[in-house]
Amino acid sequence: MLGHPVHPMLVVLPLGLLIGAVLFDILYLIFGGTTFPLVAGYTMAAGIIGGLVAGVFGLVDWMAIPPRTRARRIGTLHGLGNVLVLVLFGLSWLLRYPETDWRPNEFALTLSFVGIVLGAITGWLGGELVDRLGVGVDQVEDLNAANSLSRKARAGRPAAGGVG
Repeated sequence: MLGHPVHPMLVVLPLGLLIGAVLFDILYLIFGGTTFPLVAGYTMAAGIIGGLVAGVFGLVDWMAIPPRTRARRIGTLHGLGNVLVLVLFGLSWLLRYPETDWRPNEFALTLSFVGIVLGAITGWLGGELVDRLGVGVDQVEDLNAANSLSRKARAGRPAAGGVG
């Protein structure tokens, strides 16, 4: 998208929403009431939907990583781990939905808490892909590179616009 990989741009919102859902769960455990579970449920649903959209672009980026590389192995763990994160949050949401005011039971809370811990691990793996292995980073540019929209910047880029 305009000279940058799309997946890293999209993951920020769903990750923030899922973290927010867990924070509202914690607030519910501390203060009780009916508002926190409702907000957690809506926030979680939006995070799951956003995660699915980000995952589509992540899959496209993963397919561009050469096979039999460390980056491909880490990308596989990152992607499969994030699928599991979305499954855990999805199950947590499904357990809440039929309840009055979407109040989570202990199992629903456990699923979201495990999901957020796993999300931190898969987020670290995503950082490893970009920061350590340079996936999605334009290797020919420098700290004084031209704007990614300029002709000068596009002249040396591969047709796909990078991975990440």
